[in-house]
Amino acid sequence: MPLKRSVTRSRGAAARPNSLSNAVGIYAVEDVLLVSIKDDITDSDVIELQDGLSEEVVRTGARGVVIDISALDIVDTFVGRIFAQLSGVAKLLDAETYIVGMRPAVAMTLVELGMTLPESNMALSVSQALRRIRANRTR
Repeated sequence: MPLKRSVTRSRGAAARPNSLSNAVGIYAVEDVLLVSIKDDITDSDVIELQDGLSEEVVRTGARGVVIDISALDIVDTFVGRIFAQLSGVAKLLDAETYIVGMRPAVAMTLVELGMTLPESNMALSVSQALRRIRANRTR
């Protein structure tokens, strides 16, 4: 199922969702892209997200990307590697990346796999990540 590349732009605190697929949604709030990943994400959805997110960062001028993985119970090396690559690409495009909502089992699995996601910032919630992105902008 091809991903739709549209992102809703919003100046307020909320944005209408535009589905990339049934398993991924991107929301734009001011200059931050919120990526919501659902539990039924497939490898092909992850690949399409990887291809499309960098284009959306450039197209929208996003200064931050927040990837919410709270729906994921487990991750494998493929998904972990893609998250690391997404963060690295976003950083090169001058967008600060946060991964939020990580469950303890997911964190333990990533550590066991030797994946620390060095280009990613971590936050417990979307609101915490947004506060940090806004605070870093004022520096």
